[in-house]
Amino acid sequence: MLENLTAVNLILLGVAMFASGFIDAIAGGGGLIQLPALLIGLEKSETVVILGTNKVPSIFGTTASALIYRRNIKTDPKLLIAMALPALIGSMGGASLASLIPTQILKPIVVALLIAVFIYTWKRQQLGLIESMRHGQSQRLRIAAAAALVIGFYDGLIGPGTGSFLVLTLVAVFGFAFLSASAIAKVVNVATNFGAILIFGLNGEILWKVGLTLAIANVAGGLLGAHLALRGGSNLVRKVFMAITLALIVKVGFDTFIAM
Repeated sequence: MLENLTAVNLILLGVAMFASGFIDAIAGGGGLIQLPALLIGLEKSETVVILGTNKVPSIFGTTASALIYRRNIKTDPKLLIAMALPALIGSMGGASLASLIPTQILKPIVVALLIAVFIYTWKRQQLGLIESMRHGQSQRLRIAAAAALVIGFYDGLIGPGTGSFLVLTLVAVFGFAFLSASAIAKVVNVATNFGAILIFGLNGEILWKVGLTLAIANVAGGLLGAHLALRGGSNLVRKVFMAITLALIVKVGFDTFIAM
């Protein structure tokens, strides 16, 4: 079997990839399931190799859901470019440092940010349910580019919560509805995954056979999740976003303060 994985382990990883793709397509946060599953399933591999391999199914699943969103939701091409390019560059920078910076020291900051995201969204019940744009276009593009660069760097370096940070930025800062924000976030996430794959791939830190095999399940989950999000609208995306953000707080908090 692939990388000495048994048939049972491969099936379990496939189920995890499907669930990850499904959740990620709706509101981000698929890494909550995907990365821990790979850490367990590929326990004999180096952490940086697991981080690299993790990006392969992610980019396929995210691309599949992004295409579904693009067919159904109109988004500003200038905004997509303004976010995707800096996100790509940021992700490459983060991935380059992934094996050098102990990510454990950054996790308390991530927990604090996720808690802030959850509280902010919970206290504003109407947030993201109706689109109400803010800022002029030129200012919007500048802010979006800066935010994408920072979030892209984070995704290449660590990853968990990237979708949540992208969605909340688009909703809270620019006034997008949750459904539109999720559609834009998917395109940006494709860029961050691609940037990380370039670096991890060049460094030989990707198990390609494992990643490409698991990508099939991730794509299936991504397609189903995107279709469900389109049918459920911003209200569904907001609910899933809240649930995933809370789960991320628990997971990253446990890894940071309890499992040390």
